[in-house]
Amino acid sequence: MSRYRVWRVGENVDTDALAPGAYMKLDLPELAAHCLEARYPGLAAALRPADVLVAGPGFGIGSSREQAVGVLVQLGVKAVIAPSFSGLYFRNAFNLGLLAVLCPQAEAIEQGSYIEIDTERSVLRVYPDTETVSEPVQTFACQAIPPFLVEMAAAGGLLAQLERKLAVSR
Repeated sequence: MSRYRVWRVGENVDTDALAPGAYMKLDLPELAAHCLEARYPGLAAALRPADVLVAGPGFGIGSSREQAVGVLVQLGVKAVIAPSFSGLYFRNAFNLGLLAVLCPQAEAIEQGSYIEIDTERSVLRVYPDTETVSEPVQTFACQAIPPFLVEMAAAGGLLAQLERKLAVSR
C-alpha cells in the first residue's frame, strides 16, 4: 500500500480559494497554478503527484464550480481528507477522479506526515515518513466509501470510467 505526503489546509476552504474567480478565464493548468494561493502561497508549486490535502470541516464550500476539483486533479492530488465536505464538492470530486475521504479526526493528522488510505477497511494509517517506520503512529477510522466511488476515482472520474467500459464492450 502506498504512502502519501500530507499537506494541511484549514477549515472552510471554499471553491474560490481553490479556483480563484480572478483566474477562471485561464485554462485548467494555468488556473491550477493559482490554487489556494491566497491562503497558502506557493502550495500549488510545492505539491507533488499523489500528495494528499488534509482539511478541517467545510472543505469545498461555496459555488459548485467543477474547476475547484479540477485544479487539484491537475496538480496530481491523490485525495482530500476532511471531517466534512460541501455536498456538491464531494460529488464533483469522485466525478472528476479525486478521492474524498470523510474522517472525523482529520485535523489530528499532522503536516508533513505520510498516510496510507485503506478504502477496504475504512482506515487511515499515519506514519512519520515513507519508509523507515513500518508501524503507523496513528490510525483513524473514516467513513466507508462505496466501492463504486473508489473505482470511479481510481479510473480518473466518471467520464473516464464510462469511456473505458464502452471501449471494453465493443
